[in-house]
Amino acid sequence: MASGGLTRERFQEYLTRFNNNDPSFIEFYHDDVVLEIGNTEIRTARGILDFYRPVKEHLVETVSVTHFVADATGIAAEIPTEFRCFKDWGPDNFFRRAIKAGEVLRVVSFGLYWVRDGRFSHIKAARYKLVNDWRMEA
Repeated sequence: MASGGLTRERFQEYLTRFNNNDPSFIEFYHDDVVLEIGNTEIRTARGILDFYRPVKEHLVETVSVTHFVADATGIAAEIPTEFRCFKDWGPDNFFRRAIKAGEVLRVVSFGLYWVRDGRFSHIKAARYKLVNDWRMEA
């Protein structure tokens, strides 16, 4: 089956849950999933949920997909993302700088998703383009 059993519609359901900070988004991961973001490697569905917990406590992260390609093994996607800070966050975060409430960052990333039985088994994400540096917005 194309995309390892995960349809475009199911992928959008995953993004909707993720964007809504619904912890059930981890149902889309195999228990032994590996997520690679740059030089960071996160293992297990619980590990990914734990990784995103402080992110979701400080930022509204809105992920969308502008290009979606699938084959029998998985998905490749272009992923514009907006990070909107609503609570100050010190420099000990994956942006490696302090972020103030009201700051917004927009980036475009590429994601590769290996899919097995309709769930992610391995994800690689890489930032492609900075659309804007952190800036204050009303």
